[in-house]
Parts: sequence; C-alpha cells; structure tokens
Amino acid sequence: MLRKPKNIAILIAVLAPSVLCAQSNERLRTRELGIQVGVFPSGTHNAITDVSGVKVGHSTVIQAPNVRTGVTAILPHAENTYMSRVPAALHVGNGYGKLLGVTQVRELGELETPILLTCTLCVWKAADAMVEWMLGQDGMEDVRSLNAFVGETNDGRLNDIRSRPIEPEHVFAALESASGGPVAEGGVGAGAGTVAFGWKGGIGTSSRVLPSSLGGYTVGVLVQSNFGGILQIGGAPVGKELGQYAFANQVGHDDEYDPDTDLQEWGSIMIVVATDAPVSDRNLERIARRAIMGLSRTGSYASNGSGDYVIAFSTSEEVRRSDGDGMHRYSDLSNSNVSALFEATLEATEEAIYNSLFMAESVTSNGRTVEALPVEETVDILRRYRVIR
Repeated sequence: MLRKPKNIAILIAVLAPSVLCAQSNERLRTRELGIQVGVFPSGTHNAITDVSGVKVGHSTVIQAPNVRTGVTAILPHAENTYMSRVPAALHVGNGYGKLLGVTQVRELGELETPILLTCTLCVWKAADAMVEWMLGQDGMEDVRSLNAFVGETNDGRLNDIRSRPIEPEHVFAALESASGGPVAEGGVGAGAGTVAFGWKGGIGTSSRVLPSSLGGYTVGVLVQSNFGGILQIGGAPVGKELGQYAFANQVGHDDEYDPDTDLQEWGSIMIVVATDAPVSDRNLERIARRAIMGLSRTGSYASNGSGDYVIAFSTSEEVRRSDGDGMHRYSDLSNSNVSALFEATLEATEEAIYNSLFMAESVTSNGRTVEALPVEETVDILRRYRVIR
C-alpha cells in the first residue's frame, strides 16, 4: 500500500484554482485530423498509458499575472517503484539540460522512483518533494538512499521561472492523481508554459501496438515539447509554408542573429518511452536512441540551447528487479527481435510531438503571447502536400 502525505486532500482543494487537468474540446489530435504516422496501429488511448500499468498525473500551476508551469508525473506501475524497480536507460541527444538521477540510472540500468517533468529552475524543488513523498510510503522506513529522476524544459518565455513556483503540494498532486486511460495533452502539467517551433507546445503522447507475429508488445511515448527547428509534418514543410522557422530572418535577409532571443534556439524536449516488452537496459538504450530519430522527423536540429533527453523503461514482470535479491533471473528479448520496437518508438515519438502542438492552445503570460499552431492553415498545407488524402 502506498501511504499518502498528510493533508494531501486539503492541499489539492486549496490549490484547485491553479491546478488544472482539463483540456478544451476545440483542439483535435493528430489522427482526428486525418494524419496517419507510420504503419503500426495505436493502442486504445493512443497514449503511454496503453502500456499496462503506466500512470500519468499532471499538476498545472497558473497564477496571475506571469506564472504558468507545472509538474507531470509518470509512474511505471502501481507498486512502489523503489521496491519493484524497472530496467531503464537514458540517451542524450543534446546535453544542454538539468536532468537529475542520470549517473545512477546509467550505472545500474534501473529506475527506483517515478519520473517527474517540470520547469528548469524547479528541478531540485520537485526532486526534494518526490523524495519526501517516496520516503513516506509503506516499507520505506529504513531507506537511506534514493535516486530521484527529474527532467525539465525551460518555460521561461511564458512563466516567471525565476520565482521557482513549484511547491511540494504540486508534486504530491501530480503523483497522487496519476492514473491510466486517456492523458491530458497540450498546455497541462509540465507543458503549461512550453513553446515548440515558435508555437505553443506542451505535453503530447502516443502509442503503438505490434502485431502478434512481432510479439504483440506495446510501446508508449510521452513528450514535453519545448524546442525549435523547421516544423514538418509527414514530410510537409509546415514551418516554411507558415513563415515561422529557424533562421527565417537570415535566409534571404541580413538581419542580425541573436541566439539568446531566437524562438528556435531556446528550449528542450523530454521524451519518455515505455514498453511492456521484456528487454534489458542495454536494448532499452538502443530503443531510446530511436526516439531521437522520431524527433528529427518533426524538424528538430537539436540546437545548442536545446536539451534533448530520452528515458526508456520496461514494465514487463519478467524483467523487474527487487532491491537486495541475491540473483535475478529474467527474460530478455533477443537482438534480432527488437527492430519492430525501434520502428514503434520512432512512430510514437513523432506523433506524440505533433499531438503536443495540435492540442495546445494560445497563451498570454509573462508579458507575451504565444499562438497555438493554426489548425485550419496546417490542414490545408497537409492536403496540398498529400499528407492528408
């Protein structure tokens, strides 16, 4: 049994005006717009939660006039992660970031806490709160070491990031509200203040289910998009057609280039990959590398100021690890059978990024407005390029 922090119900009630988990019905997901990414079908919810046991929770913090940020929690399963650890691996596409818990994951090849996503300057506060939450769980009374895994992107355009507004109750709320089923996307949780390709970014998710002949496994991806580049969807040059893309003021012009203010230089992306396939941390690292290929398909070039990270884990009971066991015996899918997982990861990552854009809404905060990706114009472009037929 997991033990809740004291007064958690009161904390959530008090914060109700600034903790939002609903999403407007006006925005449509990638598939609802007629865009098909890849060849494999999605799971029931087309979300990371299609991987059995995975739960996602958001805590969105909006405070007038200039705070717009939050926390997103990804729980690998319903049990205590410290006592039932999952194999995990990290891949760094570009290391401009403040990712906590990296060295131990690489050394041991396993996760022992949920994954938290938040804003850059709140990483340490979020980690401290999750440690408090974890140590309060049943059976954790004698634990003296804990590796909190917390990722981030910089939402400083729309959020007063220097105020470091994340508090323990926001972290508790995200962890306690985590559930399976549909996942809220767009400007929720850790995606509340993010910007991607110059438009409003946010949380996006997608999944793929392999046919039984390829193992029948599920791969789910969740992203926190906050990066730049030259947006393309299904190969169509959406960013160029809409006149918003990296180096637009330099190509054919002679404007001064300032990487500190350029919309395409700031940012980062966190990519979380889950699968129920019985794979070791070694092959999980190979899977994580393929997520970067899905990222590149959307038009990212991993700019100098972009931290591009992938954390991948397996939820399979056959590969779980318990602290203190003398010997582990587990299954491990052979190298020759992981190629389909690679393709599924690439497809789900690409679509999750598109979902983060299509589901986000325009936001005015911190003295500026960031518009949502214009759906009608984008669909017209995709029809002209025969991405939508």
